[in-house]
Amino acid sequence: MPSLFRLFAALPLWLLHSLGAAMGWLVFALSPTYRRRFAANAAQAGYGFGRVRAAVGHAGRMVFEMPRIWLGQLPGCTIVNAECAEQAYAAGRGIVFLTPHLGCFEMSVQAAAGRWAAEHGDITVLYRPARQGWLAEMLETARNRPGVQAVPTTLSGVRQMIKALRQGAAVGLLPDQVPPQGLGLWSPFFGRDAYTMTLAARLVLQTGAAVIVARCERLPWGRGYTLYLEALPVPTSQSLESAVEQINAAMEAAIRQCPQQYLWGYGRYKQPRVEGLQSPQGPAQGGEA
Repeated sequence: MPSLFRLFAALPLWLLHSLGAAMGWLVFALSPTYRRRFAANAAQAGYGFGRVRAAVGHAGRMVFEMPRIWLGQLPGCTIVNAECAEQAYAAGRGIVFLTPHLGCFEMSVQAAAGRWAAEHGDITVLYRPARQGWLAEMLETARNRPGVQAVPTTLSGVRQMIKALRQGAAVGLLPDQVPPQGLGLWSPFFGRDAYTMTLAARLVLQTGAAVIVARCERLPWGRGYTLYLEALPVPTSQSLESAVEQINAAMEAAIRQCPQQYLWGYGRYKQPRVEGLQSPQGPAQGGEA
């Protein structure tokens, strides 16, 4: 398997995306459960299948492009509205980059690190170590590319993120990922309550960091990516529940910018698993982290 990953890492992006799109449709055709969840999640957001059918192929593209992003030469990526990040760095504030499961979210951090890490320090991201030994070793190497510091989903990892923010560096999170039981709260997402992590909101409330929403869209025919950045339009609320709702609303807005590349098949409304780390207690009340 490691050899296969390295082989895929050397393939051109257009070929990886072509193979991935075919695999995405094959999985969609073979899994009734996946099809139902895909359709139900899209309908919850107000989209019929015809509007988001392209997302089936993009789910496969996401899988096939990962070896290239992790181990190969990084494809080209243009950053739009880089000024909002540069202003936050210039003000001496840490940055919490937030991106939903949209487009190539793995490329988001790599592109941002390539632009700002040399001057402002590594971007810190959380990762859950894989159970397979070969994959765990590969991911540890892949996600610690120049400018990126990957830390485990433990209390120690969260402390490293807080330290980075207080030093004026940046961190990256996927706030629409369902956390373990006790690390989130139920909050509206496209009009339906979804168990939502409180970590992103707590990091902002504890450190005063700037919040920047990022979405990295794939360009047609494997021509690379465009990373769009947008500062959260209003100050994050000092209420934990309100801050989490605000972040969910920002994720919804980002997804509506490009619904054809969102992972509608992701189990966003599933029940949380009973395990995980304990988050540090922040200044806000009214929810468990």
